[in-house]
Amino acid sequence: MEHQNKYPLVFVHGMFGWGGDEGLNSKIPYWGATTGDLMQYLSENGCECYSTSSGPVSSAWDRACEIYARLTGTKVDYGKVHSETYRHRRFGRTYAEPLFEGWSPEKKIHLIGHSHGGLTVRMLAHLLTYGSKEEREGTDEGDLSPLFEGGHEDLIKSVTAICAPHNGALAYTFAKKYKLVAPLKFVAFNYIGIMGRSKAEGSIFDFHLEQFGLSDTPGMQDAFPIRRAKKILLNSRDNVEFDLSPEGAKINNEIMEISPNIYYFSYAYSNVTKMKHIPNRYRAKLADFPFLTLTSNAILVMEHFVTPGYQKTYIDSANDGLVGARSALYPDDEPHRDFDRTDIQPGIWNVMPLRSGDHGTPIGLFADVDPTHDFYHVLIDILTSVE
Repeated sequence: MEHQNKYPLVFVHGMFGWGGDEGLNSKIPYWGATTGDLMQYLSENGCECYSTSSGPVSSAWDRACEIYARLTGTKVDYGKVHSETYRHRRFGRTYAEPLFEGWSPEKKIHLIGHSHGGLTVRMLAHLLTYGSKEEREGTDEGDLSPLFEGGHEDLIKSVTAICAPHNGALAYTFAKKYKLVAPLKFVAFNYIGIMGRSKAEGSIFDFHLEQFGLSDTPGMQDAFPIRRAKKILLNSRDNVEFDLSPEGAKINNEIMEISPNIYYFSYAYSNVTKMKHIPNRYRAKLADFPFLTLTSNAILVMEHFVTPGYQKTYIDSANDGLVGARSALYPDDEPHRDFDRTDIQPGIWNVMPLRSGDHGTPIGLFADVDPTHDFYHVLIDILTSVE
């Protein structure tokens, strides 16, 4: 199926993900995964599309700043106030050239984010639209990144969030309840401290942590990577873990506002079905990725037997193994409506029908090739219809 999209599609990966800039992508692409390189497939079908790389364990704010720099071919600026608040470096790496030529109101972009990438594209759209009052007030004139100015919503046509934990991740709630967050975080960030001295170009996996001194970029190294990792560990509010928590999701939702001129679309997945012989109980179907069957059932156990009243917050206990469907449908504090192909409106979440599958299904992880490709053909047709 040939596509002739007027505006480029920019794909943003989720937690522990990677983009087309990284060596790992040639081994197993994030977008397409076991079904093959989705970017290559879509390009061969006439679609202008790009997959970006940003910090796989960084906050949505930091990642939005990185993607903006990649799009514009500039130095990453995390913001003077933000970097002082969270005690890390203000500037990251410098991109020698933009992701593509001509990004402008005449050549807007469609942003597509999976999982935490959904929060990242929301943050980028928010900053381009409204900027940051704190950064404007706390930065000297002439020293402010254009990202924090606001008034640039005409650079984005649409935002699509797929399996995004808008209101927090159920898997995080499960891990928190059973006191798994701290040890998992300790292992993850110490691994990053050892392995995360990322190369600016051509590395197998890049953690994009220049702001914390974890980099092989000239002038940005730190002689004590474990010490840097400890700093990240102690910096409890400026990383992906906090974004996934109920508290972090609430704070991010209070920060981010929907733009009246941008089209918003959301997709939620569920791998859950009703049990035949036990009323009001559910179980996980065998997922494409078996590990997500286990996590989905663990979430169901928490909902049914551990947390009284918790189930009422979610639709039929639906989850994709990591994110509850209720969380992925739309942010709690923003307007939403069921998707209507004949009446697609900007400034409101156009919520797609709940789809069957696990958290990895929409990116092709152990999924079937044709349904994966068909999903994106339909999505691109929708996006081009609002151009």
